Amino acid sequence: MATRRSPATTNHRLLLLLLPLLLISSLFLPLSSAYRPGDIIPMLRSGQYHGSRSVWFDVIGRHCPVFAVNREVLMPIPKPTGFTGADPYKITFQIGHEKFHVPWLYVINRKSSEVPLIDFHLKYTGNDLLGVTAKVVDMPHHFVELHPDIKKNFWDPQNWPKYVLVSYTWEEQSEVDVTAGFYVLFGSALFFPSFLQSMYCNHLKIS
Repeated sequence: MATRRSPATTNHRLLLLLLPLLLISSLFLPLSSAYRPGDIIPMLRSGQYHGSRSVWFDVIGRHCPVFAVNREVLMPIPKPTGFTGADPYKITFQIGHEKFHVPWLYVINRKSSEVPLIDFHLKYTGNDLLGVTAKVVDMPHHFVELHPDIKKNFWDPQNWPKYVLVSYTWEEQSEVDVTAGFYVLFGSALFFPSFLQSMYCNHLKIS
């Protein structure tokens, strides 16, 4: 007469069969959001003026960073609600599907007579975005001389939106550590199911 398997035994065996697939598939999840050189990196922008913060807005593609491509763009900064010019206006960004958050950057009334430039520094390895930093610096004089209208319009209180030069600089990191880490995870994924199965078999023998 055949031995009838209990539901608990069936569930345990099913779990042991599915676990290796789940572990291995989890290793490849980051690849689904991998970037290629030239891909646009999604970006969101929010602003704050006089204690009033705006919602997050999508930055249009031509103003966003492009993966592994150094470039400069002129980004329009809309007039904040209730703007009088008495207080500084700051903005912040989220980059890469909200993966990285940039601290507040003062762009208007920042106690400088120079037009601001937002300098982004982005690090990547292979097809993955690793990190983003940003700071506000003075726009280079040679750029202001080539585009005098930018400075004129920036300081005109009636002229909106303001255009701010944004510089995206990319730095490639070594893939050696990333590759080694992948092999460690892959080896663990192959070893772990066998370990669980042996533990389960020992448990059956003891019980």
